[in-house]
Amino acid sequence: MTIAPALLFDLADLPPMGLPYAPTARLILPAGDLDDPEFRALWEAERHRGIGGSDVAAILGMAKRGPRRVYEEKHGFKQPDNRFMRFGRRMEPVVAAEFEDETGLKTAMPPGTLAHIEHGWARSNIDRFVLDSFGRVVAPLECKTHSEHVARQWDTEEEPPEAAALQAHWNTAIGGWDHSYVAAVVGGNRLLVWRQERDEELIEELFRFCGAWYQRHIVEGFPPPIDGSKDTEKLLAMLWEVKAESVEEIDLETADRLLGEHERLKAKVEAAEDELRKVKNEMRDIAGPSEIVKDPNGRVVWTNKQNGTLASKRLSEAHPDVVDRYTVMAPALDTKRLKAEQGDLYRKFQARQLLAKPANSTKKGA
Repeated sequence: MTIAPALLFDLADLPPMGLPYAPTARLILPAGDLDDPEFRALWEAERHRGIGGSDVAAILGMAKRGPRRVYEEKHGFKQPDNRFMRFGRRMEPVVAAEFEDETGLKTAMPPGTLAHIEHGWARSNIDRFVLDSFGRVVAPLECKTHSEHVARQWDTEEEPPEAAALQAHWNTAIGGWDHSYVAAVVGGNRLLVWRQERDEELIEELFRFCGAWYQRHIVEGFPPPIDGSKDTEKLLAMLWEVKAESVEEIDLETADRLLGEHERLKAKVEAAEDELRKVKNEMRDIAGPSEIVKDPNGRVVWTNKQNGTLASKRLSEAHPDVVDRYTVMAPALDTKRLKAEQGDLYRKFQARQLLAKPANSTKKGA
């Protein structure tokens, strides 16, 4: 362990000076091993004190991770590393090496966490520095690893997807460079590289918006509005450990508003599902016994192939002898026994279900 807690200093005590390799940044925490619990605690403490590159797209609503998750993480909500996060970090040297081979440029490890000299809350943990022929730092490199499943989002010659592009622009803003790079290994064997020029108008807007967001939600502590993202849904399911039969009271106006919106949107979804089902049924009727439907130009417009899930119930009713012959006993979790013997653990991992009562049930006497 080489990093001392004393290195976590107050930025207000530092003179407004940049670094030789990053003209508009300060080094606020030297690099260390994230697998070391002591260093990781220091590193996370600094992350909580500012907005980093990975937060920007989330705050702007342009990433899978939502604004509410950023807020909760800055205020202490913690999730352990998952395989995707660890794999991404471990692949950074591979992506950097491929970038060097592809471009002929050299890279170097950054010295640690940087903060902007004027906007001290603006932080950056850059994956690699890009060097010129004299060994001077000229740009930040953002390294990404993605599966073939998301390849279509990355297969563009113009620019990377929004989240990665914003992170690279943010790194450029923190360090004071005039361009940045994004390199992505997609599908395990394809390298995509983009160069992004500094955009002063975008940088000014990022500092303005993210600075206001930081002041309101991190410094003052007001949570951002709830959004409809899947990430926020998942976050709220994990955020609190529910106390059995506990009660939260809200005012009648809020209850009626939310229940009314719930009923209206639920009816709208059901109507949309009926309309979609009608369109699909028309398509099935046109296909008839055919698996493929083409237009006059020979383009496949839809398929109706018999490759879905096996209808095991119908098979069992029609051919019970065949089903008996191919039935196997598979290991299964005895949930009843688990609940009986370890009720607290069972409850901890139970899914939460939101059940809305009819709007008029909140009226007095209902």
